[in-house]
Amino acid sequence: MTRDATADENDETARRTPEEMSLDELREEIETIDREIVELIAQRTYVADTIAQVKDEKGLPTTDEEQEQQVMDRAGENAQRFDVDANLVKAIFRLLIELNKVEQRENR
Repeated sequence: MTRDATADENDETARRTPEEMSLDELREEIETIDREIVELIAQRTYVADTIAQVKDEKGLPTTDEEQEQQVMDRAGENAQRFDVDANLVKAIFRLLIELNKVEQRENR
């Protein structure tokens, strides 16, 4: 299949509603979304690691409760915006924050 044919097929899939897609197509869509989620987690982790380096260089503490609360508030707002369970989204962000803090402590 040529690149243009693949792009046309992806465009066609994107224009169809989930009800019009086969189970395999829906699973492929989930696979793509999962890959994108992992890529975003990797990007977020890289930025968090950079923040940790800056904190270390400036002698700042690992934990910044005010910043953490802002992140959690944004997570809740974004959950509402996209009609996703806020508790689920906040739990995911809490986990990301805690894992970043553990890594920051281990690297100091």
